[in-house]
Amino acid sequence: MGGGVTRMKQHIAGIKGQVSSCMMSTPDQQKRCREAYEAPQVRKRQKQQKEEENRAAVTIDLVEAEGNDEELAGIGNSEGHKSGPLDKFVKPIDPSIPVKKFQQQNISDAIDKDRSYKVGQYLARWIYKKNVPFNAINDDDFKQFCEALGRYGPKWKPPSQHLLREKMLLQEVERTRELMKPHEIERVATGCSIMTDAWTDKKRRSIMNLCVHCKLGTSFLESKEASADAHTSEYIFNYVLESIDKIGINNVVQIVTDNASNNMGAKSMLKEKFPQIFWTSCATHTLNLIVEAIGKLKQFAPIIIKAKEMTIFIYAHHKTLSLMRFYTRKRDIVRPGVTRFASAFLTLQSLIAKKKELRAMACSDAWEGCKHTRTKKGKSAHATIMSRAFWNGVSLCIKVFEPLVKLLRLADSDGPSMATMYGELLSTKKAIMAAVENSEKDYLMIIQAMDTKMKGRLDSPLHIAAFMLNPKYSYADSTIFSDVEVVAAFMEVMEQFYHDDDEKQNIVLNIDFTRFKKKEGMFGKVAATKAISNANFDAADWWSTYGLQTPALQNMAIKILNLTTSSSGCERNWSIFEMVDAKRRNRLDIVRRDNLVYIQFNGRCIDKRMKLSSATDVLLGEDASRAQDWIVEGAYVDEEIDPVTGLSYSIIDEAMGATEAMELRRSARVRELHEVEEFVSDDDNESDHEIDLDDDIEYESDDDSVMATKDAEDEDDGAQP
Repeated sequence: MGGGVTRMKQHIAGIKGQVSSCMMSTPDQQKRCREAYEAPQVRKRQKQQKEEENRAAVTIDLVEAEGNDEELAGIGNSEGHKSGPLDKFVKPIDPSIPVKKFQQQNISDAIDKDRSYKVGQYLARWIYKKNVPFNAINDDDFKQFCEALGRYGPKWKPPSQHLLREKMLLQEVERTRELMKPHEIERVATGCSIMTDAWTDKKRRSIMNLCVHCKLGTSFLESKEASADAHTSEYIFNYVLESIDKIGINNVVQIVTDNASNNMGAKSMLKEKFPQIFWTSCATHTLNLIVEAIGKLKQFAPIIIKAKEMTIFIYAHHKTLSLMRFYTRKRDIVRPGVTRFASAFLTLQSLIAKKKELRAMACSDAWEGCKHTRTKKGKSAHATIMSRAFWNGVSLCIKVFEPLVKLLRLADSDGPSMATMYGELLSTKKAIMAAVENSEKDYLMIIQAMDTKMKGRLDSPLHIAAFMLNPKYSYADSTIFSDVEVVAAFMEVMEQFYHDDDEKQNIVLNIDFTRFKKKEGMFGKVAATKAISNANFDAADWWSTYGLQTPALQNMAIKILNLTTSSSGCERNWSIFEMVDAKRRNRLDIVRRDNLVYIQFNGRCIDKRMKLSSATDVLLGEDASRAQDWIVEGAYVDEEIDPVTGLSYSIIDEAMGATEAMELRRSARVRELHEVEEFVSDDDNESDHEIDLDDDIEYESDDDSVMATKDAEDEDDGAQP
């Protein structure tokens, strides 16, 4: 059968007209192919509907315009945009009327195409000069501005700077606050988590911000400058206490922070004040500590060190870097992530994906002719690239890290993750066991490193209770209800949730829990069992439907299963702080800065909630700040934070001049120079084995998605042992 993928879809789906129907396809295959065939049309209709909604959201009336600017004369005379005396009767601008009846001519029209292009040139000039990102053109708010400007007509004057930073800014804050009302309603219905974190900006100001997470996502509440205060446990406790009063004691279920000692001290103080509120350690921070500990084990540390040495050597010289990019079609082998662990994992995956290209580069005449490859580090990099043992080790690292990456994605997502965190943690341990091929020795070392970092953090009573309340796990394995550790954790959480309410505790433990365990009433419905196997199963929604006969346990289950396990929402907020509080805006006061952050962060939350899905990988970073140790030798060392001042010890060291006092004297520095490897300049003449980097080749870009793990042995033909 001739034709392409489209006709193949028509053939399997049984869509008549161009091809014959397949007689062997199953109903499921027909459905999937029909959906795939109709997907482009569906996306096109959704895009058109979205544009119409954006236009309908604009409530600007057409007005009469006079005069014309000489500079804009090339676009067209403004006379054509004037409103006549009958327009207010026959052509009203009313959002309730479909805009398509009165929309302007299509830009692809031959008449308007040239004029529209000239309008675009004025916009492009402003974008280029002011360094506005190109993707800002796709923003819905910008499209609404264009629609409003088109309806207004010519001679529109932009607002003054004072109006932008005063009246309009406050109005937009109020508008954003109104759009965030569903979050406030959801906090009352299903509870919420308070997240707080500290940060030092470019002006060395210590800032603490406060975010609130509910089922609809994370929202920014406020920030506080704490430069003059010591970040003690009591200070953090008082700050959290203020936020609890604002949100409501009955709406707050837990506090989520990182594992710093001052936060743990505030945890003890909160337990005395509000014993019914849980204090949870950040799962993302804990998982990064786990992977860091695993990466230091003897099975993985040498492999990661060799990989770093190889990438550092390639990126250290212009010739080797150009050679690598030639063979990889301008794709970098180092991929930055949001954390150092994410950078390590993504880079190891990138190395595996480009193994053939790197080996071809190392065997080329250009590599042999490059003077840098004849140095000690160059020979070591060549041996690493050609080593079969190295690639097998990289493959093993990826196999072990992949289950942890899946867990990190769960923790770092903006949705409720408490319902599945402990269950996925158990699955992660099983996957690691399979990755090391059931080697008890290797497995025990990894698990011991995991348990050391996660003890009391990812296996707290709250995590275990959520694990048991999730029917996805407890109904699949009935032994969970008889596990002493699980039931004891559930009892502890229940006593804390219904603190000093003996009647509720009695109902939950002796009546509701028994009905849930034995699948009595609505729990035993066929629909309840089938709902668990759905791909988009939500444990909290399941309880809201089938837990009506056990209201006390239902209330507890819904509020626990809708919790988050990470405070990464606060960390994501710092990127917005950096953009708003840039050097060119160093006169921005704190109140105005908070208003801008409130609008930007919560506006993104609203936009994300309106979108059906997102293909963004939470591990990918926007810059290479977390991948410097894969590019530059000795890029940075681990930063420790002083719990009293909240500043890193490197900043304190710089202020006190401690390192400067310990620097070597001139005679010692001269001796060290003789021990350093001989420096070779990049400007020296190279050999005749050069490659032409100007050849017409088709360059590729890295795929943002994480590739599937592939054994290194599959591509080891001719590899050097």
